[in-house]
Amino acid sequence: MPAPKFEIYKDKKNEFRFRLKAGNGEIIATGESYPNKKLAEKCIASIQKNAPIAKIEDKTIEAEAKKPADKKATAKKPVAAKKPAAKKPAAKKPAAKKTAENKPTE
Repeated sequence: MPAPKFEIYKDKKNEFRFRLKAGNGEIIATGESYPNKKLAEKCIASIQKNAPIAKIEDKTIEAEAKKPADKKATAKKPVAAKKPAAKKPAAKKPAAKKTAENKPTE
């Protein structure tokens, strides 16, 4: 497999940038833009010098310790109570028609 390499290139704003590619060609790091090539090269030299001795500081561990426990993830969901079946409205009785027979006699 080929060795990793730094590539220096110009971006759309015509400024210098660099990227670090792994042996398989995958980009594994990129630099910011620099107004001249000399500054991009200086940054690459700094990475080459300091990367072997750089330690990893995992900020996610500290952030997780300060974060309150997620109650939603640990608490069981309450069982939803079943809703009673809706009552059907009573059928309306047709109103009795007033007829001569139903009229009171005087």
